[in-house]
Amino acid sequence: MYSNELVVKMLNYIDDNLYKRITMDEISSIFYFNKDYLMRIFKKELDITIMDYINKRRIYNSLDLLKNTDDLVIKIALNSGYSSLEYYSETFTKILGVSPLTYRKFTKVNSQISDEELDIIRTRLPDISSLLKRIDIYKNNIKRSEVKKLGLFK
Repeated sequence: MYSNELVVKMLNYIDDNLYKRITMDEISSIFYFNKDYLMRIFKKELDITIMDYINKRRIYNSLDLLKNTDDLVIKIALNSGYSSLEYYSETFTKILGVSPLTYRKFTKVNSQISDEELDIIRTRLPDISSLLKRIDIYKNNIKRSEVKKLGLFK
């Protein structure tokens, strides 16, 4: 297996299990590699840590729920893969610079805002959508000629 193939498999696993608890020990046992090694090649290939990717992906997915539902924020947090409202709120604020309630108020008060305008706002906050596009391109453009062998097979 090649390093970028392994990263794509990790991305697919994370995306398929985004709403569940994901640990590095679990990822390590699934892919049969040391977790430090997996974290290192993920960071090297994508310039983001595994946990940062998971958190940014979860927060991005929760934006539509905050905008389009009246669900309690705790329900959105739990449905987004977080085990507590506190951790969700802390992570949301760290990534977007505003609390989930502030974001919801903005989208509700400005309900005349279109989805396209909201997407522009999303990209101007920390560039999560750009990250997700970069990840999609990475996953879709793996070519055999560009594959890098894992360190242990060199």
